[in-house]
Amino acid sequence: MASYPTYFESFDHKQMLKDYPLGDELNTRFKNMTREQLTSLQNERFLQVVDRAWQIPFYQRIWGNAGVKPSDIKSLDDITKLPLISKSDIMDSVEKYPPLGDFHGLDDIPAEERPPIVFHTTSGTTGTPQPLLFGPKSREIQSLLVARSYRFMGLKPAATVQSCYGHGMINGGHYIREAVTHYTNALFLSAGTGVETRSAQQVSLMHTFGTNVLVGFVDYIKRLSEVAREEGLIPGEDIKIDMIIGHLGMESRESIAKAWGGPELFDWYGVGDTGTIAAEGPDHDGMHVWEDAHFLEVLDAETNQPLPDGEKGNMVVTCLYKDDVYPIIRFNTYDLTEVIPTENKMSMPFKRIRGFMGRSDNMVKLRGINIYPQGVGPMLDGRTEFLGEFICKAVRDKNGRDEMIVMAEVSTPEDQRADIQAEYAKILKRKIGIEVQVELLSEGELTHLTQVDVRQKPIRLIDDRF
Repeated sequence: MASYPTYFESFDHKQMLKDYPLGDELNTRFKNMTREQLTSLQNERFLQVVDRAWQIPFYQRIWGNAGVKPSDIKSLDDITKLPLISKSDIMDSVEKYPPLGDFHGLDDIPAEERPPIVFHTTSGTTGTPQPLLFGPKSREIQSLLVARSYRFMGLKPAATVQSCYGHGMINGGHYIREAVTHYTNALFLSAGTGVETRSAQQVSLMHTFGTNVLVGFVDYIKRLSEVAREEGLIPGEDIKIDMIIGHLGMESRESIAKAWGGPELFDWYGVGDTGTIAAEGPDHDGMHVWEDAHFLEVLDAETNQPLPDGEKGNMVVTCLYKDDVYPIIRFNTYDLTEVIPTENKMSMPFKRIRGFMGRSDNMVKLRGINIYPQGVGPMLDGRTEFLGEFICKAVRDKNGRDEMIVMAEVSTPEDQRADIQAEYAKILKRKIGIEVQVELLSEGELTHLTQVDVRQKPIRLIDDRF
């Protein structure tokens, strides 16, 4: 009979809980810790991760091609000697070494010694789905960091948490379920997306089981408040939500809170490859970066040079705990943010970031102006008739001139839109810097384009120029 390790035999779970505290232990460990002490901890974990990466063909190839030798990396100060990697490098690895690539570090481990693997893929909305592989230790730390974030925000004991994250092959819903069920004592309802559980059934679940915390992508969470009303349930009365924990980015908090009867809103940030990187706290003063688990750089999107605090650039992440499977070192997310330059009021040593401020790799350049589609909707939030749903369409006319059309849903009747359409155009010209066209539509008319009812991340850009 074959012998091989089970999941929790593959790492020291009790030591993990000591190394990555959550709940009250988070304050005990980090409150009043100095930056010097934190950097020392980061340095120790960084060197362990780099040692593991040197054993993996993917990093041997990329670092070797950049002329880096193991002896060149003596501390975290040397991290800039290492080249950036990105999703394109991962997908190049998958193409050359199908189906899983050579970035995970499993190939040289004998089958009987190989740890159990958690396997997912990305959604594949930008092309071929990317494999995501997790070893037991790094998977549990990722899950713990989500739960750390929720408890840091103020998740109450024995809460009822309903998740709108998708399942299937993608990571999101599974990852959140593991976080809540392993590291909190909440009752967890894994409703998933509107495809997995009909929206009407989702609001029925909330009403029946007393859901008081909603987690997921806020576009769909906002849509569920409309469905609740359609079903005769009043958010704030029939469904009493205390907390909404989502990916707020630049979305209007006021409109989301109003739609659900005034719950407290919290933002957090992470990507599939890295797990949770930062989370908003009860201070609501930016997002605290979990720097015991990540080393975060904010780099100029054009030059890849470090930026001073307060300037917007790409988030480049090194996971300081992934020393088992799929190390992540200098991973360029192409997500934009900036480090908040003021002092952490919670006496934590951690940096804080503004959160997700758009993408640098799907920006639209029109007549010399960089436009980030995710940022267009928030420009219109001051208009009371704006319903929050929008999409940008980049087009090229027969003369080769690029234009952008901003399509937005409003509550104003169609025969009364001419005046406000001109106002919308003025607002966008002032805030973007160039003139764009505006089309105003009724509620729900953009759903077939944004796919907000079936996608975790709605489409905000259609580029018809090429």
